[in-house]
Amino acid sequence: MGVAGNQAYWEGQPEGVTLLDTTIGDMFDASVLAEGDREAVVYDYPELNLELRLSYRQLHEVVQQLAKGVMALGVQAGDKVAVLAPNLPQWLFLEVALAKIGAVLVTVNTGYKQAELAYLLKNGDIKVLFTVESYRNNSFLEALYGIVPELGQCLDPVAQPLQSAALPHLRQVVILGEVDKPGCLRYQRVLELGADVTDAQLAQRQATVQPHDVAQIQYTSGTTGHPKGVMLSHHSTLNNAMLTSLRLPFGEAERFLCSMPLFHTAGCVVNVLSTLLNRGTLIMAVWFDARKMLELIHAERPTIINMVPTMLIAMLNDEGFQQGRYDTRSIKKMLTGGTSIPIVLIEEVARKIGGNPTIVLGLTETSPIVCETLADDSFERKSSTVGKPLPHTSVRIVDTETGRVAGFGEAGEIQVKGYLLMKGYYKMPDKTAMAMDADGWFRTGDLGSMDAEGYVRVIGRVKDMIIRGGENIYPVEIEEFLLRHEHVEEAAVVGVPDDYMGEEAVALVRRAVDSNLDEDALRTYCREGISRYKVPKYYLFVESFPLTPSGKFKKNELRRIAAEQLGLIIPE
Repeated sequence: MGVAGNQAYWEGQPEGVTLLDTTIGDMFDASVLAEGDREAVVYDYPELNLELRLSYRQLHEVVQQLAKGVMALGVQAGDKVAVLAPNLPQWLFLEVALAKIGAVLVTVNTGYKQAELAYLLKNGDIKVLFTVESYRNNSFLEALYGIVPELGQCLDPVAQPLQSAALPHLRQVVILGEVDKPGCLRYQRVLELGADVTDAQLAQRQATVQPHDVAQIQYTSGTTGHPKGVMLSHHSTLNNAMLTSLRLPFGEAERFLCSMPLFHTAGCVVNVLSTLLNRGTLIMAVWFDARKMLELIHAERPTIINMVPTMLIAMLNDEGFQQGRYDTRSIKKMLTGGTSIPIVLIEEVARKIGGNPTIVLGLTETSPIVCETLADDSFERKSSTVGKPLPHTSVRIVDTETGRVAGFGEAGEIQVKGYLLMKGYYKMPDKTAMAMDADGWFRTGDLGSMDAEGYVRVIGRVKDMIIRGGENIYPVEIEEFLLRHEHVEEAAVVGVPDDYMGEEAVALVRRAVDSNLDEDALRTYCREGISRYKVPKYYLFVESFPLTPSGKFKKNELRRIAAEQLGLIIPE
C-alpha cells in the first residue's frame, strides 16, 4: 500500500476492506431487514405541501409498488428510464426501484433546454421518461411537445404507447404530478398498474440483476462536443459509497442532509447510497436554498452534510444565521470539494456551522470519489489537498508532455485505475478509448501532484491551464492565493488570448460585503505574494459567478465574460 518508489504513483490496496458483491436492490432489502423501523427519509417542506416521513419498511413498500408499476409498463432489464426533476420523493423512489428490476436510471440535468433534452433522449435510447411539468421557468413538457409532436396525440399511453420517428425508443412520458397532460401518464397511474405484477414476479426479476450490470447513465456537462453518457455499475457505485463513508466515517444512525442534486453522483451515490447502505436517515432538500438548509438543520438535526464551498459560503452569509437564529451544532461531519477551499473558509465553517470537514476529489466517471482526506488531517492539509486515494484505488500523476510518471510534487495529469471506473461512454467507443488506456488507466483531465505520503493536490483542468510566454500557469494556485485576501469572498482565474504572450490570466473576484478593494490594491497584493509570471494581467469584479448544478464555476462562461468585458476575441 502506498506510493511506489519515488514516483507519484499510489498503488491501490484493500486496506482491510473487502469489496461488496451485491446489487443496489439487494443492499436496500438488507437494510430494510436490519432496520425496518428506523426513519429512512424525511421531507419537511410544508410550504410545498410536502411533508413526508418514511421508515425503512414504509420506503420498501413504496419502492416495491413502483418497481412493479414500471415492470407493468413493459420495462425490461437493461432498458433506459430517464428522470428529469428536482429532488422530489419520486426521484429517490425511482433510483431504488429501477435498480431492483435491472433497468438503467438515466439522470437528466434540470437545467437542460429543448435541444439538450432531445439529444439525451435519443442518444440514451430512453424508453420511459419521468418528469415534472416545469422547473424554474423551464417548461419540460413544452420542450417535449416540440421534440415529439406525436406525444400530444397519444390517447392511451398504456394500451397504445408513443410511436415517434424522432425518438424511436420512447414509449411513455410519466408526469410527477396530479394533473393530466395530453399523451402523458400520471405517476399515480404507474403505481396502480403495479397491482397486476406479483411479488414473485418482482423477486424473479430482481434475482437476475448482477453487480456488474449498468445501474446508471450520467451525462457529462459536454463542455466540448456533445455530452457523454457515463455508464456506472451497481458494483462501482455501491462500493464507492461504502469506501467514502468508511473514511468519513459514517457511524450508527447518522442523519444526512442531502442538498446536492440527485442527477449528480454527489447526490444519488455519495448521499443516497451511502445513507441507505449504512442504514441512516436521509433528510432531503428539494433544491438548495441557504435559508431552507439552515431551517432543516435547525429542525431535523442532521449529523452529516455534503456541500460545495459556494453553498457553505451562502449559509455563512445568511442574515438569519449571522443573527444566531439557527442552531447547526448537530453537524459533526461534512463532505466538501469541487473547487479550491481556503483554510480560512474551512476554519470558519468548522467554527460557525460545526462539523469536521472532509475534502474529496470526485468525477462522474469514477463513481465518483477518488480521494478523501482523513478525519484527523490538519486544516492546512485539508485546504491544500484532496486527501489520499480510497482503498482499492490506484492513482498516478503523469507528465502531459513526456507520458512518464511524475515525481513527488511535480505537476501532471491525474489518472485513476480500479473498481470505481465507469464501464465506458454509452455508444461512444472512440471516446471511451480516448479516455482509458490499454492498461485500464482513466485520464481524468485534471492537473495535480502527489506528495511522498500519497496526498493529492488538484491544480486545475488540463484544458484550463494557461500557457503564458511558454510558462505553465495553474489557475488554482492563483485562486487559492487570492482567497487568502481578507476582502476576497470568491475568485476564479481564466486565460484569455494575447497577441504577444499567447495567453494572459484574468482574475474575476467577488468582494466581501462593504469592501472597497480595487484593482490596484489587488495587483499589488499579487505582486508581493506570487511569482511575477503568475500575476494576472487583468482584474474584474463580479457580483456572482455562473455555476454548474453541482456548484462549480463554469470556466468556459467566465472566459467568455472576461473576453467580452476586455474586448477580446476567443478563437473557436
